[in-house]
Amino acid sequence: RAITKTVVSSELRAEIEENQKYFKGTLGLQPGDSALFINGLLIDLDTQDIFSLIDVLRNEARVMEGLHSLGIEGLSLHNVLKLNIQPSDSDYAVDIRSPAISWINNLEVDSRYNSWPSSVQELLRPTFPGVIRQIRKNFHNFVLIVDPTQETTAELLNVAEMFFSNHIPLRIGLVFVVNDSEDVDGLQDPGVALLRTYNYVAQEMDNNYAFQTVMSIYNKVKTGDQLKVEHVVSVLEKQYPYVEVNSILGIDSAYDQNRKAARGYYEQTGVGPLPVVLFNGMPFQKDQLDPDDLETMTMHKILETTSIFQRAVYLGELSNDQDVVEYIMNQPNVVPRINSRILTSDREYLDLTGMNNFFVDDFARFTMLESKDKTAAVANSMTYLTKKGMSSKEIYDDSFVRPVTFWIVGDFDKPSGRQLLYDAIKHQKSSNNVRISMINNPSEDPNSQNTVVAKAIWAALQTQTSNNAKNFITKMAKEETVKALEAGADILEFAVGGMDTNIFKEAFESPKVDFILSHAMYCRDVLKLKKGQRAVISNGRIIGPLEDGEMFNQDDFHLLENIILKTSGQKIKSQIQQLGFEEDLASDLVMKVDALLSAQPKGEARIEYHFFEEQYSAVKLRPKEGETYFDVVAIVDPVTRDAQRLAPLLLVLNQLINMNLRVFMNCQSKLSDMPLKSFYRYVLEPEISFTAENNFAPGPIAKFLDMPQSPLFTLNLNTPESWMVESVRTPYDLDNIYLEEVDSVVAAEYELEYLLLEGHCYDITTGQPPRGLQFTLGTSTSPVIVDTIVMANLGYFQLKANPGAWTLRLRKGRSEDIYRIYSHDGTDSPPEASEVIIVLNNFKSKIIKVKVQKKLDMMNEDLLSDGTSENESGFWESLKWGFTGGQKNEDVKQDKDDVLNIFSVASGHLYERFLRIMMLSVLKHTKTPLKFWFLKNYLSPTFKEFIPYMAKKYNFQYELVQYKWPRWLHQQTEKQRIIWGYKILFLDVLFPLAVDKILFVDADQIVRTDLKELRDFNLDGAPYGYTPFCDSRREMDGYRFWKSGYWASHLAGRKYHISALYVVDLKKFRKIAAGDRLRGQYQGLSQDPNSLSNLDQDLPNNMIHQVPIKSLPQEWLWCETWCDDSSKKRAKTIDLCNNPMTKEPKLQAAMRIVPEWQDYDQEIKLLQSLFQKEKEMGTPAE
Repeated sequence: RAITKTVVSSELRAEIEENQKYFKGTLGLQPGDSALFINGLLIDLDTQDIFSLIDVLRNEARVMEGLHSLGIEGLSLHNVLKLNIQPSDSDYAVDIRSPAISWINNLEVDSRYNSWPSSVQELLRPTFPGVIRQIRKNFHNFVLIVDPTQETTAELLNVAEMFFSNHIPLRIGLVFVVNDSEDVDGLQDPGVALLRTYNYVAQEMDNNYAFQTVMSIYNKVKTGDQLKVEHVVSVLEKQYPYVEVNSILGIDSAYDQNRKAARGYYEQTGVGPLPVVLFNGMPFQKDQLDPDDLETMTMHKILETTSIFQRAVYLGELSNDQDVVEYIMNQPNVVPRINSRILTSDREYLDLTGMNNFFVDDFARFTMLESKDKTAAVANSMTYLTKKGMSSKEIYDDSFVRPVTFWIVGDFDKPSGRQLLYDAIKHQKSSNNVRISMINNPSEDPNSQNTVVAKAIWAALQTQTSNNAKNFITKMAKEETVKALEAGADILEFAVGGMDTNIFKEAFESPKVDFILSHAMYCRDVLKLKKGQRAVISNGRIIGPLEDGEMFNQDDFHLLENIILKTSGQKIKSQIQQLGFEEDLASDLVMKVDALLSAQPKGEARIEYHFFEEQYSAVKLRPKEGETYFDVVAIVDPVTRDAQRLAPLLLVLNQLINMNLRVFMNCQSKLSDMPLKSFYRYVLEPEISFTAENNFAPGPIAKFLDMPQSPLFTLNLNTPESWMVESVRTPYDLDNIYLEEVDSVVAAEYELEYLLLEGHCYDITTGQPPRGLQFTLGTSTSPVIVDTIVMANLGYFQLKANPGAWTLRLRKGRSEDIYRIYSHDGTDSPPEASEVIIVLNNFKSKIIKVKVQKKLDMMNEDLLSDGTSENESGFWESLKWGFTGGQKNEDVKQDKDDVLNIFSVASGHLYERFLRIMMLSVLKHTKTPLKFWFLKNYLSPTFKEFIPYMAKKYNFQYELVQYKWPRWLHQQTEKQRIIWGYKILFLDVLFPLAVDKILFVDADQIVRTDLKELRDFNLDGAPYGYTPFCDSRREMDGYRFWKSGYWASHLAGRKYHISALYVVDLKKFRKIAAGDRLRGQYQGLSQDPNSLSNLDQDLPNNMIHQVPIKSLPQEWLWCETWCDDSSKKRAKTIDLCNNPMTKEPKLQAAMRIVPEWQDYDQEIKLLQSLFQKEKEMGTPAE
């Protein structure tokens, strides 16, 4: 019974409609859309192939196994797994309420801002978008922390000056970080001189005047020079001729204010290398400090923060009587100190999923353990210090599960280790969320003398209550305690009240140092620290090794705790608490789960879905009981292309993994068109299969059974984006499969021919793609195997490769002369290595990023200019080895000029028959050596087998070219439109860069003249030449769509050209980036299914104003549909255009219109039968 006749129950319909409200509101899915979620992760079926899906499954399995081994199972496991705890990119800010900052203006009190309104309510007044509001409040604070002697300082101060003089509502502050040693004065050090001058003028006049004086000093410094003391002196003498310079700059100067404070502020805030620019306390990234970028970014920040303030005023959080700066500084993202070590996104985590019963006090056993088990033993042996002393047994009391665990690593018998521990304990005393413990990393081999503190700490942890241990260890971390111990004091002198000294002394005096040996080995083997190096492990994240002398203080612990609580700690804690573990175990679990989840590669956030109804409209498969399972949700309309892909995929997944599957229907209630127009098979098996003899069984195949006999079918393959596949064996025309005329089975075999290497390339100086830059890909023995050109569209390039190791280089010639590779990402050699090595070792897409930079002496050179014509020796010298085995370059140039390059495309046996006849007609009319270029993607195996034989018999060259349609360029789905796209969209990248001119000739054309004449035709500077459509056959006027409407107004009197024959000057085409322009326009127009109905023809005609077309004389293309009979005798080529009036079949038209066509056809048929005979006799067909 037909599906359309099935009655749909009202319950099912109502449930689907109810769910669709949710799909649309929460997931953004319209009726008819599809989605697949695995454990809440969205799997994009358009961009993710099966290999990346398997990676997702492996990764998920690893995390689920980890959670399972920690004792979290079932629904709890999925609740924990779905927590979004990605490291936050939230911008942290430092406090700018420091006296070390010298403010040169104040919007709230300076008279120059008197005319501005002062109410915060002004923020809510409507203005045009992008207008910066001038309000007398210090909403926006811009602080420059600079070393006056650095070259970049002048540029940054110029930006500040520009903001100030243009009345931008910014309060500007300066921090000059200069040499702060007592014996350096302003007569020796230009930085100190500048600071003292600033302070002097500020005292005499005001800060703003002092700032202007500083600007005058920098105006004296020539570009590229550094600030010198004499620059400062000359301005001082000019502005204050009666003042003794020595008294301001010299040793007895009274103008050292902020000298120490500025350096102290800079070091204490931890904002990283100078210069630093803060906006409301948030540091700009280093790459934003370029003056132009800084100006743009600051204006952007002003607009961005304005909307935050608007919200605060609207919600009543910020009112007129509040100090705005106080309000900003009380936000949760403001921390006392920013530490890039903590905030880096490059993070390393311990594997805390091991579970065992080993401890660090059995060194012999510890040495035998794997890394993961060593970590488990260290964790098992930990005793923690917490704020509230001994833990209580009230399991659900919030304060006793501590979401932040710090392991302090260091040599506690050395001051640096003790300092780190002391700061950690000080921080922990202020926080209920933290517990800390210690790992010893001795600087030398342990003995009884050099482990006194370590042993005392260990003994206290093992024998005393938590509170006593904490107080005792705090004493041990103080330097005066250690000095007293070294002077011979007894350890028990430092015992704290309530300590059980006997049991402590016994533990302390035990000769056993297994715990230190185990800790030392753990630091070396697992934490990868050198002896004595310090580190902090926070919830399994390794921060370190800290450098000698590197500051890591209470503020850093505060920041670290802040980040953990915000991103992961609190969320995990609330989940773990629901499981009802004892508090020590629960705190351990929070730490271990945090390390496991945070170590996952940063991806898309997991989506929370709570579907309402699944009684009537959902297919459900329950997982095996008692085992860990994947939670899989599919939303699908069963009669769509997505459903064709999803159904077989879910069937295979069901055999591969244990899953809780729910498939929700998302059908459209009304259809205006047949939703599916194709049969589809997904070739995927759950496992490799073998024959009875234990050999590999033949690979999986797509079978189409019980197919209707009467329709005409076309066979297409959907492959992963980076695969280049071709059909290699079939006698059938796969474009035109008519089952009624086939005796048996239509079988076809395909082969994976290449894996694609894709990339994006940018010039670091301009941030733009280096248009026309050329890359080569090869191996060490054959450096140039393939070459390509960088598109201006996204800086995209692609190269055909196979599994193995490859080297990417700039092409010899102008590319290598002008540019060098600056850095690369996604490759298999270090980012700065000049040798760019790429290893293709799996079937997934490989996309790399390459940054290039112009060489210093080439800054003003343009790649596409004629610095040296590419035909001159440098270019050809570099190519000759690749193309000609090393003849002299004069010969090469000669050869190249004499070859007639002809490009054509065909698909299906009928058009391949036309193509062979077109080639023969070209061959019969020229003595010039010929080279044909065919688009390989769509040629049949029969054609590819015959063409070498034909080339040998007729003495021409040929090459098969291919280019994978880039994933970012709007995809066509119909084969004919894809082929049209290839005719026009990739002319700059399809052919080797040595081809200068190419002629495109349609397969269904007959040539009656020497095409050398067309190649040499003067295009008057245009990149290509096309023939305009004929106007002479009057009865076709009603079909000439370009004579009215859009085309008539767009062309504005110009001709509409036909795309069956054209000549392209590839050098000019590449030079004006015509390919990039055509693709850009195509991307915009092709989103509308009604535009570009004849893609290959409409696009160049649409772009006639941006990419000029040279109109060829009319006789270059005659076709009966549009041209009258009298002009036929002058025709240089005849094209078999479709006739919209008669709709005559092409084959019939060819025999009727072109008398010589049948002779050519017979000649080719004769050659084909000869080829078959030779093939059957076993004569090799070359």
